[in-house]
Amino acid sequence: MAQLGFLGLGIMGYPMARNLMRAGHCVAVWSHTARKAQELAEAEKGVFCRTPREVAEFAECSFLCVGDTAMSEQVILGPDGMIEGARKGSVIVDTSTISVAGSRKIGRELAAKGIHFLDAPCTGSKPGAENGTLTFMIGGDKEVFERVRPYFEVMGRQFYYCGEQGMGLNAKLTQNLILSNLLQAFNEGMVLSTKAGVDPELMLEILNNSAARSGLIAFKAPYVLDRNFETNFSVRWMHKDVGLALESGKQQGVPLPLTAITQQMYQAAIAAGYGDEDFCSSIKVLEAWAGVEVRRR
Repeated sequence: MAQLGFLGLGIMGYPMARNLMRAGHCVAVWSHTARKAQELAEAEKGVFCRTPREVAEFAECSFLCVGDTAMSEQVILGPDGMIEGARKGSVIVDTSTISVAGSRKIGRELAAKGIHFLDAPCTGSKPGAENGTLTFMIGGDKEVFERVRPYFEVMGRQFYYCGEQGMGLNAKLTQNLILSNLLQAFNEGMVLSTKAGVDPELMLEILNNSAARSGLIAFKAPYVLDRNFETNFSVRWMHKDVGLALESGKQQGVPLPLTAITQQMYQAAIAAGYGDEDFCSSIKVLEAWAGVEVRRR
């Protein structure tokens, strides 16, 4: 049994931390919403902490899953942050999707204190977090990753070591860039075919049995047809990730014209009030413009 930490108990973080607890580890937990951390600690015999520093003081390896770069910097480097409590030689793993530059800054400051840092963004949304089937993309010292890999294996099934610190994030941003553009193409195609009179269920069957088949579309389309936009991964967070991909493209001199348009469509969805719904709800923007709704007949 290891002494671990987990910070950030949102849609993904809560079940990830719970899986570590149920695997028999003693896990110290912290969340911006203290009630969540208290409830989880009580339910799963964990350790409730009032600050990130307390988590780091307790744990030999800590994971965090928060919303954006500013949150990661605050939790790790801010007042009462993890850097103030972590022991030399301990490991901090950030599973959040944040900027590469921000993550590398965090890594440098932790390294100066003798603290190991891995960027390990994950994919699999809420079902993957709940079922322990997430996919992780890891950047940082490979030996450090192999040392803490058994903890990853409680939360996920696939692990891709991508290289030096920051490379896991580069891989994750590429994945979400492609996912977001695929979904935008699905939105446009389904609104077009539905407006023309094609049964949406028939259109989906055609897509699933053609070269246009996509794992993302096969998973998300039934939710759209059922008008079920309960959040697995929100419009707001996908908009953030696409923005990070555009930022990376700018830094590396890579034009990303299609992605820029897709980001604006997510911005339109947020403006329409869909920001906290699942990102497949972005189809409602086009539906409103076209005067049609993609649903089962």
